Amino acid sequence: MDLTSATFHADLAEGPAEARAFWTQADDGLRIRVAHYPARDADSARGSVLLFPGRTEYVEKYGRTAAVMAGRGYHTLTIDWRGQGLADRMLEDRRAGHVEVFEDYQRDVAAMLSAAEALELPRPWHMIGHSMGGAIGLRAVMDGLPVASCVFTGPMWGIHISTTVRPAAWALTWSSKHVGLGHLFAPGTGTESYTATGEFEDNTLTTDPEMWDYMRRQVLAQPELQLGGPSMHWLHEALAECRGLVRRPSPDLPCLCFVGSNERIVDVPRIHDRMARWPGGHLDVLEGGEHEVLMERPELRDRVLSMAIDQFDGAGARTALTA
Repeated sequence: MDLTSATFHADLAEGPAEARAFWTQADDGLRIRVAHYPARDADSARGSVLLFPGRTEYVEKYGRTAAVMAGRGYHTLTIDWRGQGLADRMLEDRRAGHVEVFEDYQRDVAAMLSAAEALELPRPWHMIGHSMGGAIGLRAVMDGLPVASCVFTGPMWGIHISTTVRPAAWALTWSSKHVGLGHLFAPGTGTESYTATGEFEDNTLTTDPEMWDYMRRQVLAQPELQLGGPSMHWLHEALAECRGLVRRPSPDLPCLCFVGSNERIVDVPRIHDRMARWPGGHLDVLEGGEHEVLMERPELRDRVLSMAIDQFDGAGARTALTA
């Protein structure tokens, strides 16, 4: 697989030195961007982390997370999903989050895996899936993603919609899809980027003002990274994907899941239900945390990363014993 050098804003990422981004291509022709954050000592690396970001996100956002991974001996490879970051966007209005079919994200996963192979990232591989990346990652591990363990943070295994509004959301998004209006923004959303235009007070992402400023600084410095609300079509596809995933059994894979006690974006009961059905899985509810637990205040962020790396170490040791 040919990888070509891509635009990468290292100063905004604040990740490990020598981090680089690359263009790759999904099998339907869309251009995707991946970023490789190397381990601090590549010669003694313990493995690699495939980091699946959430909706609206981009590879620079996880520079600080990758720096922690690098210090503990792990490479990190992350991705701009189709329709966001610097990957190809799919609508004339570039600020609308969109996908034709939710399973198309698995095409991007396949392109990411090919990039990992081309970069010769050391195994074992592990996965972290955040928010929408948690839905993409759940399907991927169910379908045999070659990882030794997985971690989910605020996974989108359901979308937080009140029970009274949910039937209307299904009806509205279904009908928009069938009358050619699926490109329109979902109700209550628009072109504005939440972190670019929102205020820290009572935001739904983090209780840490410094991490809020980190995220905001990135999208203000590089407006092309910004994404607004989802299209009606994206919302319908996401609701359908979550409904489909809930019917499938959990894979036999070591799993940690983290959710903030003040989570207001994804469906928390769906998270509890999934983890109750995950053999050997563990759910950790972070008191006071919001949606972005990897961008939370230091004591919560450190807890998540320490537990995740401990799991990676343990799963890696078991893999070595059985190899």
